[in-house]
Amino acid sequence: MNTVVFVMGVSGCGKSTIGNLLAKELNIPFFDGDDFHPESNIKKMSNGQALNDDDRQGWLETLNNLAKKQIKNNSCVIVCSALKQKYRDTLSFGIKNQTKWIHLTGTFDQIYKRMQNRANHFMPSALLKTQFETLENPENAISIDISLTPEQIIKKIKQNIMKTSEFGLFGLGVMGKSLCRNLANNGFKISMFNRHVNEVEVDVAKNFKAQYPELSQAEAFDDISEFVNSLQQPRRIMLMVNAGKTIDYVIEDLLPHLSENDIIIDGGNSNYKKTKERYDYLKSKGIHFIGTGVSGGEEGALKGPSIMPSGDKEAYNKVAPFLETIAAKDKNGLPCCTYVGPKGSGQFIKMVHNGVEYVEMQLLAEVTTILETLGQNPDEISQTLESFKNDASSYLLEITTDIFKKKEGDDWLVKKILDKAGNKGTGNWTTIASAELGVPSTLISSALFSRYISFYKEERLQLNSIFNFENTSKLSVTTNEVLEAYQFARIVNHYQGFKLIAEASEKFQWNLNLSEIARIWTNGCIIRSTLMEELVSVFKETTNILTNKELVNKLKKFKPSTKKVVSECLLKDLTTPALSEAIQFFNGITTAYASANVIQAQRDYFGAHTYLRLDDDSATPHHTNWNLN
Repeated sequence: MNTVVFVMGVSGCGKSTIGNLLAKELNIPFFDGDDFHPESNIKKMSNGQALNDDDRQGWLETLNNLAKKQIKNNSCVIVCSALKQKYRDTLSFGIKNQTKWIHLTGTFDQIYKRMQNRANHFMPSALLKTQFETLENPENAISIDISLTPEQIIKKIKQNIMKTSEFGLFGLGVMGKSLCRNLANNGFKISMFNRHVNEVEVDVAKNFKAQYPELSQAEAFDDISEFVNSLQQPRRIMLMVNAGKTIDYVIEDLLPHLSENDIIIDGGNSNYKKTKERYDYLKSKGIHFIGTGVSGGEEGALKGPSIMPSGDKEAYNKVAPFLETIAAKDKNGLPCCTYVGPKGSGQFIKMVHNGVEYVEMQLLAEVTTILETLGQNPDEISQTLESFKNDASSYLLEITTDIFKKKEGDDWLVKKILDKAGNKGTGNWTTIASAELGVPSTLISSALFSRYISFYKEERLQLNSIFNFENTSKLSVTTNEVLEAYQFARIVNHYQGFKLIAEASEKFQWNLNLSEIARIWTNGCIIRSTLMEELVSVFKETTNILTNKELVNKLKKFKPSTKKVVSECLLKDLTTPALSEAIQFFNGITTAYASANVIQAQRDYFGAHTYLRLDDDSATPHHTNWNLN
């Protein structure tokens, strides 16, 4: 990938000399930023006046345009003092992932003596003190001591630029491999690591590199020390290993080789509470930790996933060019990656994403079961689902449509799959988090427990033979009514999921942006859909989607069909827990006076827990002796 190498530092540090030599060594064009100053700037500096930010802005933009123009055809070296971070931001605007910084450093005395010996230069030595005061040391630059000889400086720069990688990925499972290819396809120089286990995992990284041409410039390792030392500082290392204790083991293996301000990114499905603990632990070691949800599966990781990073904002800014470049893009071309919020929040919303995903999958499983009961074979079910896309398009609907087309021999493959659903824990965590926060995420727990029930295959077979109440009469519903029930339940599901996020945001003071979360879930992730796209604008107006006028009208329209479908399924002994829970929850959340008054009376009767009265606005607890004997 063509790269702009900016050589920066205070006046007199040798930028022009080193930049020129470096360009010749690399055989690429050289440009001295001083040559692009407008006459007004040169006159001002010649009169001993320091430039202000307004003076510099146009000049910096000119150099940025020069850089953009040059890298269309070739790499180049540009010399510019770039003393402040905001100057560097302007210089690299739009080309951050194609920019490298070389910072020439020296003491005031060293550089002052050099400047006294310079002739015919418009920067007086008197302004050097101002430059040192203005200088904001860059964190993402290769720092070179000017006490070295020019030859040594060039050699050191070449070693850093040509050999060190910009980004490291630890763990080459399915997702790790796809992310490596994604990074490489986007022009990043990466290092890849996978452990070595005799006769089990041998030369995994090297063999993976040899398999794909795009990885020809990547570095492959099975030695942690070599892997870490191959990375530019501050090091950026993304972990794609199994959640749980494995993360902690990997962190302990990495720590002896890391330096202060290095960054570790956990891209696995870690529990958000553990992410908080790891953040604090690594902070005490001077290491940044970014807990990051990644959704999209194998294909998404390769072509562009949805990425949900959280932690220290400044640390995120150092990895943003990588993560935002490889992320999927929304309909406006913006990356489906955003800084979510403080520590733990990124993996919390990924956990909720997976909870919503559980429900979406369960709803489609129930819909297809209903369609089968209506007499449709898998091909016909696929055609019906295809027709649903006009009103309820989603990634999961698309892949379910494909699933029901797939044949193995003369029969459909889906009919040959054992009906025991697995899970990796995130649905369980979401249900636990809902209970801890007091949020009724009933659809998520229903979908989770449906998976648990499915796992009792042998017991289900036994009980089916005992309680076989199979009803042979057909369901009296239409496919359109099934579609409307499906749409109804999906709205309720998304309400519950985002309600959980909103409650967590308030409790943990995360200040999460629900609209932005919905936006990064419009592409790349598993639950992307047209409904999610609709929610982006809805959440700009409210945090409660059940108060949105358009969604209110849809729920009112779809409710009769939902009631009919659920009732028919119940009468015909057809299991539809998610669809049923959707209407039950909706009835509960829209009930003005609930049965909880009876619960409170019972609690007061047996435990003297007290209760509040409707006719007493003082919020005074009341207790009654309920025993009539």
